[in-house]
Amino acid sequence: MRFVLPCASPQRRAQVEQLLQGRNLPVTLLDGQSHVALAACDAVLIASGTATLEALLYKRPMVVAYRLAPLTFWILKRMVKSPYVSLPNLLAQRLLVPELLQDDATPEVLARTLLPLIDDGQAQTAGFDAIHRILRRDASNQAADAVLSLLGQSSSL
Repeated sequence: MRFVLPCASPQRRAQVEQLLQGRNLPVTLLDGQSHVALAACDAVLIASGTATLEALLYKRPMVVAYRLAPLTFWILKRMVKSPYVSLPNLLAQRLLVPELLQDDATPEVLARTLLPLIDDGQAQTAGFDAIHRILRRDASNQAADAVLSLLGQSSSL
């Protein structure tokens, strides 16, 4: 098993190299090139955000993880009414990809959730195919409706 990690900047790469120093882990660092990393992976551990949409478009099984400052999480939890935080789940309107947030995003839980997807992520990729078909039909309005739904409003489009 090998790991691929795209680094957003030279500064981030230096930080990661320092963390990896002396650990002899099978990690390949890329300068940017997130698309190359996604294309090379069998499964993806990814932070919540637009990168999840990229992974969905590459049809890569994924586990979404995110940790916020406790106060920020507390505030957002009361403001956001959606049961999902990741774009694939928001678009699917169901739990398609695992979301591990805050205290659930531990190394043990992340590994336990991601490992099965390396060998068999077909259920997720079938869901991704359905989202691809939906997005091709009316992409702009679908995206707007998903955002408005998240904000608790209805579309007037």
